[in-house]
Parts: sequence; C-alpha cells; structure tokens
Amino acid sequence: MSYLGIDVGTTGCKVVAFSERGEIIARSYREYPLYYPQTGWIELDAEEVYRAVEDSLQEVSQGLLNDPPRSLAISSQGEAVVPVGEGGECLARSIVTFDQRGDEFVPFWEEKVGRKPFFELTGTSLSGIGTVNKILWWKKYKKDVFEKARYFLCFEDFIMYRLGVEPAISFSLAGRTMMFEVQKEKWSEKILSLAGIDPVRLARPLPSGEVVGEVAPSFAQKMGWKEKVIVATGGHDQPCGALGSGVIKPALAMDATGTVECIAPALGQLVLSPVMEENNLCCYHHAFPSLYLTMVYNFTGGALLRWFRDNFAQKEKEIAERENCDVYDLILSRLPSHPTNIWVLPHFTTTGTPYFDTQSCGVIVGLKLETSREEFIKALLEGVSYEMKFNLELLSQAGVKVERLRAVGGGAKSPAWLQIKADVYGLPVETLSITEAASLGAALLGRKAREGIEDFAGLINQLVQVREVYEPDKERNALYKEKFEVYKRIYPALKNHIWKGEK
Repeated sequence: MSYLGIDVGTTGCKVVAFSERGEIIARSYREYPLYYPQTGWIELDAEEVYRAVEDSLQEVSQGLLNDPPRSLAISSQGEAVVPVGEGGECLARSIVTFDQRGDEFVPFWEEKVGRKPFFELTGTSLSGIGTVNKILWWKKYKKDVFEKARYFLCFEDFIMYRLGVEPAISFSLAGRTMMFEVQKEKWSEKILSLAGIDPVRLARPLPSGEVVGEVAPSFAQKMGWKEKVIVATGGHDQPCGALGSGVIKPALAMDATGTVECIAPALGQLVLSPVMEENNLCCYHHAFPSLYLTMVYNFTGGALLRWFRDNFAQKEKEIAERENCDVYDLILSRLPSHPTNIWVLPHFTTTGTPYFDTQSCGVIVGLKLETSREEFIKALLEGVSYEMKFNLELLSQAGVKVERLRAVGGGAKSPAWLQIKADVYGLPVETLSITEAASLGAALLGRKAREGIEDFAGLINQLVQVREVYEPDKERNALYKEKFEVYKRIYPALKNHIWKGEK
C-alpha cells in the first residue's frame, strides 16, 4: 500500500509516494514560473500549477502500478489565493504571499479592528500579505473577478477541488489567511463582514488529517487508480514539514533551510502575548492534533550561499560538473574551525521576522586584506545563524521554549553549516532519516484519515528517526555569544541612516 503527499510550493511542486514504513516508492517534481506584471506584483498561473501537479501525479502513478495509493493530502504554500468561477475555471492569476498589493489595506484594518485585537483574533500580526487583502484588491480594482468568483481558494483547497472534491481547508492553512479565528476555529464573522466576503465563497475549515472525500472516478481512471483514493486535509507547508520531521511535542523545533531559513517550534497551547504581536511572531494550528506552531524566518537564508555560488564559485561549479559531485560540498570543504571576525547582516532580499523591513539590505562588516575566501564563506553562514539566534531569543522572551532543532532541507546536507548552527544557538541540531519532510507530513495526514490511526504520535516516532546529532562546542559557543552582541547592534545602527536615506 502507498500514500501520496503533494507539496505545492511557490516555484514548484513535489508528489511523493511513501510505503507503510515511510520509505519513498516514487517521486516527481515540476517547476512553474512566477510572473511579475509590474513592480511589487508577484503572481502564479494556477492552471500551470495544477498541470504540474497532475503531470507529477501521472509520473508517480507509473511507479505504483502494483501498489496503488490509498490516500492523499496536500502541503501548501500559505496566503496565495485563486479566484475560481462557477465552472471551476481560474478567473485570474493567483496573487502570492509577498505580492505588495495588499499593503494598502493595512490602514483599513488598523482603523476598523486595531493591531492588537487583530492579532488576538487571528494569531497573525497585521500585514499586507494575508489572503484577505489579496481578495480586497480584486474587489477594489477587478470587480468582475470578485463578482464572478464562486470560490476564493488557497492551493490546498484549489487542488482538492480539481480532484473532484468539495473544497476544504486545513486549520493550519486557514490560519495564514488573516480571516480565521484561531481560538474558535472558524472563519471570522467580523473580518469577513468588514471585507464584504460571504463565507460560502471560502472552503470549509477542518482539522488536518480529516477525510474530505474521494478522488473523482474520472480522475482516478486517468491516473490508472483502480481503487478508491481518499482525499484528506493536509496543511500549510511549514506545519506539514514539522509533522514530517517528528516535531510533535513542545520544545522541539524544525529548522528548514532552503531558499528561506525557517525555524518552527511546536507549542502545547496558543501563545498570543504582546511580545509575539510586537515582533510579528504568529501562532496558529499545527498539523498535529491539539498542538500549535509559530515560525521565525529569514528570507535570504540559503539563497545567500546560492548567491555566492553563482557569483564567486565558477571554479567549484566547473569541478562539480566535471566530477559529478555537489558544488556546495566543494564550496564548504575547507572552512576554518573557529568563529570568524566578520559579521554579515543577511537582508539580501528583505528581512523576515521580526522586522518585516522591505527596505533593509545586506551588510558585511569586518573585511580586511588578509580575510580569506574560506573565512568569507563561513561568515555568510554565521550571519544567517546570528539572525535566527536573534529570533530564537525573541521566542524565549515570549515564553516559547526551543531545546532541540531538527534540520531538514538543503542545509541539512551540510555538516559544516549544521555545526555552525549548533555552536551559534548553543543547542543540539539533529539530522533525520527522512528527506521529504513536507510531503511525508502530508502523506501521513492522508494515512491517518484513511485508516483512523489512534496512536498517530507513535506512528510518526516510528517512521522518523534521528540519524546524527551535532552538539554545540562550549568554547566556540562562548565566542559566538560575544560576537552575537556585536551583531545585534548592526541593524539598529544602520536602518535609519543608509537604506532609508536619512542624514
């Protein structure tokens, strides 16, 4: 028997089939383009996304001829929304998370609700990225789209709808829309009334891992599935990744390193303190029953190492291509063992938590003529780790404990970076037996729904095993504590004098 996990990201989708033992049977990946119609606008063509998902399902199905899937669930990017017509057609491109069109509606919510009440209602700090603001943009500037839309769907419920199931949305993804009451677990009457959005135009909210329906017979036939396939609620990609990493108890956190660096701790209860609200720290439903999740993140993250690769590592790229090895293994092969005397502010894209400062930029402090290439590379990794340590301190001030981290994503493949993280954070960093955390999390939710598993934690702990633990070195950790105090002064010292143009 096999179980499908579909992971719909911002620039690509994965479909992975897992066995009962959590082993990968088959997988497929497809990319799709982002569109930038004008400055500040970022869009996806939902039809292209759906075709990529369908093609990936078709490819994976070829490897499952003797092992048909029993269930599927979807891990989805947050905030992005699709206006869908009465016939299921897409009426406009999807407006994705960091499109800036929603910013103009923030003053409206400040006046009508207020920042603190908004946070206490939704568990999300007020900003322009919420799904509700994207819908308001269509309402104001594209009235025909707003009026014709039967549904406004996020990608979990959109893909579900295309598979022939009435759309339902997991609590964890609904929590990213800024329309969901996190405590009452329902669409907010107050927010929807102020926005002029009828709740019947939104998907039905359900906990993660609930049966929603069955794949339509016509679609199942197209895939060659001869048995009924259950569709279950999945979740937002970070909670799904945390679930697939075995982060299912408080004080344990997922550390996902890809283009974005994200740390997501599991919480035993809602934490809606002033410290959380003031620092843009969300609190919403985990994909695991009765738990919640928060996130801290830096948008530059692993993209900083890719920037170095593309601009300064031509030699390593040539060797990697010639010898068929990983270019990052070559770049990180000879880093110095001790902390550097260089500080990198990793705001090369925008910031992330806690600032949400779109005007900030990258800064490198401490370069000398004797600075080596290897020191510079290590300083890039240290900079991202300093930024995340700062976020971890804010979580601690909010009463959120993090005692261990579980590393997933591309960064989990680098022993050098994992040890830097352990040394900077002063916390153990674990690597895992699994490689596709978000897809596994979604597949497990589908399996839970299909089989009615009661000891869900037992199953997860059985399938997700710790492979290696990177313990912090006491001497290096003490040095990093000193250097971190310098790091914390860089952004406050520069933010009002350089990129904001003040004298």
